[in-house]
Amino acid sequence: MNLSSIHNIYFVGIGGIGMSALARYFKANDKQVAGYDKTQTDITNSLEELGVAVHFEDAIENIGDAFLDKRTTLVVYTPAVPRDHKELEYFNGHGFVVLKRSQVLGIITQNTFCLAVAGTHGKTTTTSILGHLMFESNVALTAFLGGVSENYNSNLIIKGTEVSVVEADEFDRSFLTLSPDIACITSMDADHLDIYGVADALNESFAAFAKKIKPNGKLFVKRGLPLQGITYGIEDDSDYSVQNIKIKNGAYVFDVKTPKTILKDLEFNLPGRHNLSNALIALAMAVEYGCPYQQLAKALASYKGVKRRFTYHIKTKDMVFIDDYAHHPEEINAVHQAVREMYPDKRVLAIFQPHLYTRTRDFVNEFAKSLSQFDEVMLLDIYPARELPIEGVTSEWLMGKINCTNKQMVSKAELLEKIHESKAQVMLTIGAGDIGEQVKYIKKEFSVTE
Repeated sequence: MNLSSIHNIYFVGIGGIGMSALARYFKANDKQVAGYDKTQTDITNSLEELGVAVHFEDAIENIGDAFLDKRTTLVVYTPAVPRDHKELEYFNGHGFVVLKRSQVLGIITQNTFCLAVAGTHGKTTTTSILGHLMFESNVALTAFLGGVSENYNSNLIIKGTEVSVVEADEFDRSFLTLSPDIACITSMDADHLDIYGVADALNESFAAFAKKIKPNGKLFVKRGLPLQGITYGIEDDSDYSVQNIKIKNGAYVFDVKTPKTILKDLEFNLPGRHNLSNALIALAMAVEYGCPYQQLAKALASYKGVKRRFTYHIKTKDMVFIDDYAHHPEEINAVHQAVREMYPDKRVLAIFQPHLYTRTRDFVNEFAKSLSQFDEVMLLDIYPARELPIEGVTSEWLMGKINCTNKQMVSKAELLEKIHESKAQVMLTIGAGDIGEQVKYIKKEFSVTE
């Protein structure tokens, strides 16, 4: 498909993090952009500030006349939108070109030098670090992020169109639309079993992604994964390896061994070994692309993170409040490791909202084990997203399996009151649902004004 002949881009589900990055991209490239979403959010507000028309009622008359010309309009949708959506049914029934977000991303990136980040964990942070490193190295790039970068306050980093940096999402096998020049796979833990059925099918999908790399391209794999490629790891003999790790003033200081040299005394400000691994692979990909070491070291030290990835909202000697998007047991384990490393003598409260009935069902024992590591646990009801309830799959069921003496179910209405009763000095909000909407209320309630 030739995007140059398309003047209007209409998004069904424009408020999604990946969809909104595409909307920003097309708006920056002088296309007329509009779309529908279910609810108004900070993301839809920011799109409207850019001049993107967004509405929140599923009605054909809201589409707008300019977007009803199928010769000049491309329709982009997310699989999260139900099949009986009226606007989507209209476009499908009237001969419009209707593509998934992943297909459009594949079209955009096919004529660029593409760097893609795959894996069940770490995609967003790694992509964000890589985009920042290359932006600061004056590469003419566009980076599509699955989260809002703290450095750019956006999920799109744009400095040109010669190079693209993208998340390669395994959900719905979306990453198979990409043909990257350089790619990495950060992890292959079982997830999205509502799509794949069994873990082996997910692994086969990653193997298929590895084969999508262009001739003479490069694949990086975290050491221990069952795929061939350039290896990376922490304190091991991988091709790229972090060595001599120290913590100074709350930041990591370390060396990186590459196949050709050793980079000394690099600095990185995000806590957690998982983030150190993310920084390593982003650095390795930028090195293989050809970015100069000196600029990479400076850029790494200036990286601020992604919103809702171990994001500090309160940080005083008496109270620490951190918010994180973790929604898989391995991600919760990573958050726990980071918080214990930073605050080894503090009492820690985890407030968790499970995301999806299927994920809760498939990993209930693993969730229970990861949550049992905290001193206190509060559970919200499961966030359903696109799913209908499954009989017997509830937060109460998960609660019964958690081995923690101080645990309780809470509603959003009573959350602030229950936090006041806690004896924790460090509190975490964790989950991929709408628990992030509670952050502003918690921050306001517990922030101390001088």
